[in-house]
Amino acid sequence: MKKNLHEANRLSWNAATRAHNSHKGDQARFLREGGSTLFPEELELLGDLRGRSLLHLQCNSGQDTLSLAARGALVTGVDISDEAISFARRLSADSGLPGTFERADVYDWLASAPPARYDLVFSSYGAISWLSDLGPWAEGISRVLEPGGRFVLVEFHPVLWLFDEKLRLAFPYSGGQHVPEASGVSDYVARSGENLVSWGYEEGVRDFQNPHPSHCFQWGLADLLNPLLRHGLALERLEEYCYSNGCKVLEGMREAPGHRFLLPEGIPDLPLMFGLSARRTG
Repeated sequence: MKKNLHEANRLSWNAATRAHNSHKGDQARFLREGGSTLFPEELELLGDLRGRSLLHLQCNSGQDTLSLAARGALVTGVDISDEAISFARRLSADSGLPGTFERADVYDWLASAPPARYDLVFSSYGAISWLSDLGPWAEGISRVLEPGGRFVLVEFHPVLWLFDEKLRLAFPYSGGQHVPEASGVSDYVARSGENLVSWGYEEGVRDFQNPHPSHCFQWGLADLLNPLLRHGLALERLEEYCYSNGCKVLEGMREAPGHRFLLPEGIPDLPLMFGLSARRTG
């Protein structure tokens, strides 16, 4: 694990999170009135959530976590960003949706949490690339799941991360190779607009420049799946999707119904997201 790089990412996410939430208006009201930030893909994979204990790893500011709570899950969210967790706690109080939120590096949290506690562990949308070592991550997920419990992940496809924003091949596919980014975590919320803020996008912070660099890691599907299998999780379902939900990742992407983005006109389909469900067997 590269904990020094995790710490750099914490600072970068703190700065970016303030910019992101500046565009999102009254999120507590949106949630109180029955709004949800979830997409059909994760809901289908998660299934019935009523009364299920759910751990949301890398939960960011808690919008998805509390949307899961609104569907009956008993939620705990963990994220490395101080700003994100502080916001999530306020959002829980202001929306009236219960959730426990803890600020920690996911590796530290998984290592210290009680075993066999959760029916579901969930993560989504831009989480895996921030992990510097998938072995202890997979081991920790297996450890905190109840026997028969499931890990559900909906994530941007590693094929997508081969390209820069102009759709030029620029990065390695796999192996956890380190990709530093001097400009840090971007204001992708501003770039995506109402597709991420369906209840009313606000201009908020303009021309955000992150003062803190960030560090990502390039993982292929085999890099991800093999540690899960080694640590007692059985793959039950794997899906690939030729669109991205909510987030305009590449220049020239076309908007589609359901707040989805497609590749630019004339570009052959590529998988832009994937989803999986894996069950703890022991």
